[in-house]
Amino acid sequence: MTIAAFAPYQTLAEGLLPHTLDGSSDGSHDFSHLLRVWKNAQAIQAAEGGNQEILVAATLLHDCISVEKNSPLRAQASRFAAEKASRVLVDLGWSLSQVAATAHAIEAHSFSAGIKPTTLEAKIVQDADRLDAIGMVGVARCFYIAGRMSSGLYDPDDPQAFDRGFDDRRFALDHFHTKLFKLVAGFNTETGAKIAQARQQRLRRFFDEFLEEI
Repeated sequence: MTIAAFAPYQTLAEGLLPHTLDGSSDGSHDFSHLLRVWKNAQAIQAAEGGNQEILVAATLLHDCISVEKNSPLRAQASRFAAEKASRVLVDLGWSLSQVAATAHAIEAHSFSAGIKPTTLEAKIVQDADRLDAIGMVGVARCFYIAGRMSSGLYDPDDPQAFDRGFDDRRFALDHFHTKLFKLVAGFNTETGAKIAQARQQRLRRFFDEFLEEI
């Protein structure tokens, strides 16, 4: 595992790693996801500022509680993760203010939680995580998750849902409309928004070319 990616906070990363993934087998929320979110967070932090230590901890622990996408508890997953992260960081001797800042960044990162980030670090973590949901990686994750949920690729009778409601629990392609295309409008930082625009174009291009093939 590439702990060196979290330099100069490798020691912190090594201490947090056992708590990061909750034994989940979800390949869309694995260590490679954490590395990509951290890469995004670094790119945003380099331009926008923010406390790197809090960003490292929030990135590594933002999915530390695993709740499946089709669970009725899904909207509470980030709160559960924030609570677990707080316990972990207190045990590491972090100050209450650092713990609170990290917990807020974790709780606010989730799209389904609907919590507005109020700190720069929380804005960066939310942007960094959402960047991993769009672009080509976002496409791959969308269809991977659909497979885990036993969803179809699309509705063969009405792939664009002209005469039905969108249902992304049944059809992966519907998820582009119910969530993925909406993400680009919700970025908090100028840097994150700029990266999102480029990835949104890739997302739209995939969608359009997919429709041509069916």
